Amino acid sequence: MKNNTLLLSALLALATTAFGQTTGTINNHEYVDLGLSVKWATCNVGASSPSDYGNNYAWGETRTKSSYTSDNSRTFNVSMGSIAGNSNYDAARANWGGTWRMPTKSEMQELINKCRWTWTSMGGHVGYKVTGPNGNSIFLPAAGSRLGTMLLLTGECGFYWSATPDGSDTEKAYSPGFDSGGLHPDWSSRHLGFSVRPVSD
Repeated sequence: MKNNTLLLSALLALATTAFGQTTGTINNHEYVDLGLSVKWATCNVGASSPSDYGNNYAWGETRTKSSYTSDNSRTFNVSMGSIAGNSNYDAARANWGGTWRMPTKSEMQELINKCRWTWTSMGGHVGYKVTGPNGNSIFLPAAGSRLGTMLLLTGECGFYWSATPDGSDTEKAYSPGFDSGGLHPDWSSRHLGFSVRPVSD
């Protein structure tokens, strides 16, 4: 019986290592070391589990709202630099505190270029299992987006804000998106409500 218990514990540990291993916490929020330049949180801001969608934020805003338009956006058509770590604009820093912040464009690109992306499901939600160079992984759910009062493409697409604005277009910021067909790194209008996945140095 003891050997069976040890075997079961080992199998559970292996399963945890293979998908979504938590390697530590910062300010009571869990992260996974993917073998990249930053630590990636296991959950979106506002989520209660890795598969939970969490909240949608307009770029440069730290609170949710009932409608997402260019007219009520704080940063639409405003010239500004990176918002990483600025609690007035960074939804990760404002809501999680500590050293948490939104990822920069280069950190997002590192996640895209150095990791293996596998379309799968977790906790009843579809999205991507993102496996780092060291074999550890996180799950990014396809949480959709908000436009006006509508929640769109939930369960079909995921959109994640970076902290990096478009240097030549004051209406946009960098925001990788994805669907079952693959990844679509792009610049999106800042008034849209997207997910935020925090990182920490």
